[in-house]
Amino acid sequence: MTPELIARYDQRVPRYTSYPTAPHFKADVTAETYASWLAELAPDGPLSLYLHVPFCAELCLYCGCNTAVARSYKAVASYVDCLEREIDLVAQHLPGPMAFSHIHWGGGTPTILSPEDLERISRHLSAVFTIQSGAEISVEIDPRTITREHVRALAASGLNRASLGVQDFDPRVQEAIRRVQSFEQTAQVAAWLRHAGVNGLNLDLMYGLPFQTIESVKRSVDVALKLAPDRIALFGYAHVPWMKRHQALLPEAALPNAVGRVEQREAAAAILIQAGYVQLGIDHFAKPDDPMACRQKDGRLHRNFQGYTTDEATALIGFGTSAIGSLPQGYVQNPPTTVAYRDAVLNGRLPVVRGVALSEDDRLRRTIIERLMCDFSVDLDEVASEFHWNASNFRSEIDAIDELAQDGLVVRDGLTLTIPKEGRALVRNVCAVFDRYFENGVQRHSRAL
Repeated sequence: MTPELIARYDQRVPRYTSYPTAPHFKADVTAETYASWLAELAPDGPLSLYLHVPFCAELCLYCGCNTAVARSYKAVASYVDCLEREIDLVAQHLPGPMAFSHIHWGGGTPTILSPEDLERISRHLSAVFTIQSGAEISVEIDPRTITREHVRALAASGLNRASLGVQDFDPRVQEAIRRVQSFEQTAQVAAWLRHAGVNGLNLDLMYGLPFQTIESVKRSVDVALKLAPDRIALFGYAHVPWMKRHQALLPEAALPNAVGRVEQREAAAAILIQAGYVQLGIDHFAKPDDPMACRQKDGRLHRNFQGYTTDEATALIGFGTSAIGSLPQGYVQNPPTTVAYRDAVLNGRLPVVRGVALSEDDRLRRTIIERLMCDFSVDLDEVASEFHWNASNFRSEIDAIDELAQDGLVVRDGLTLTIPKEGRALVRNVCAVFDRYFENGVQRHSRAL
């Protein structure tokens, strides 16, 4: 990719973990709306569950998550009570006892909960829902704070996949982002997990951080490969200090420019591919026999708020502060502050404060965007037929696609669009063509590269 193309297309675009994206959620989707949507779910359809834990032992400066430092365990313990109450509130509105096929613990740092409280919530979920055979139960882990007792508790609760936060192994980078973490710490946790029978191991790495260079990123990838993870997420750091004020504490002059970020990503990806990993979408890599790689090969890879996923449940129920749920009728989101979340559930209310009801046009465009993000290809005519729509109505979008095609970002064969390898880093720009809500130049998204 040439510096000229990078300069032209390194604009702010959504990451498309949903469509419409979260900035377009509105307050007219209420708790009452959510209650009716829950009641309309098919009783035999499996659910996906997401539990958000908005606490950390300390705040990493690169973080873009909804989290806060827990000064004592009292607030965390109170939050566990609220999670239990919300689970019960949701269950009251479901059409009957339902099964789940996925649970994901995210944050924040889910393992800031004590081992006893992790087991408590897991038992409560098992009492309210049925665990579908082969269900994936996963958790995000900070290797600096988790104990072996946590691992034992999670394994006893059925955990079968864990994501270890690493970001970078270079000491200078770690100091800059306030996340000092040795390889030995990370390897010890990986060993605990495997000894406990948790064999699905993911690692999270980042590029675009302060003081990173091509060589330092390559070294971090080489070190990470010593742990032989099944999957590696290679995320680009999103610098959004107007949204996350703590990011302003990073040494901005030490951040690589767009060309440097592209070079770091390409260098890291080349090592992973050389090591036998398959690239999935824009930022995931997996071993060839991993379920995620198999789903991509079959055209069944999906994308949700956790990124790329094998999850095929038609409804994702989010629990906790700021958690987002996805149902056939639309999206819902809980309050962004734990104070407001706690107030709602302790007063017996579903804590939804905003969302969006999906139109058929939204569903059509969401399908197009998801296939581009997952497959780097989409047949517009095929998708339009699925929604009883005429693809010839995409006249303005096709004109915009043809402009992108002149720069090699996309190839159009009739109504079939394909993102060539050299254009895949900018697939979000192609997706934005089909985003009716997208406002170019609005400072609410991270940059494309």
